Amino acid sequence: MSALLKKIKGDGAARPPKHPMKNIMLAGLGGFIAIGVLAGLAESLEAALVLGSFGASCVLVFGFPDAPFSQPRNIIGGHFLSTLIGLISLTLCGPTWWSVALAAGTAIALMMATRTVHPPAGSNPVIVFLLQPNWDFLLLPTLSGALILVAVALLYNNLSREENYPKYW
Repeated sequence: MSALLKKIKGDGAARPPKHPMKNIMLAGLGGFIAIGVLAGLAESLEAALVLGSFGASCVLVFGFPDAPFSQPRNIIGGHFLSTLIGLISLTLCGPTWWSVALAAGTAIALMMATRTVHPPAGSNPVIVFLLQPNWDFLLLPTLSGALILVAVALLYNNLSREENYPKYW
């Protein structure tokens, strides 16, 4: 037990350095634009395009665009696979505590196995179980929203930074 408590205290490593104000402002503006585009299109098209997990995706895509979790294949693949697993689990097992847990664990494992890990997408199976949507939820808002988010990220990150985005497909 004392070994566990010692581990919980942490390593005592220094906190990460503070981000430059320019990066902070650019990340915030990128998130504003991306969610604004999704919400504006959703309103004008009268279609669902926004998932709660997309807000967290914006933190990665605009705050840490070079990270593996922020690459297009991870955003699109992670959101798609996690929602798919949530829908399959809900359909086959029903809305139980263990089936949502199974869906979340399976989504994590599948994202890792396919090299499409996108941490915000880990919440998609939970969102599916909370909303209990139809199968069209996989296309609207999940896939279409993720594609729009990536399109905004491609434009914004390449116009606002010197570095290329993405690092890989």
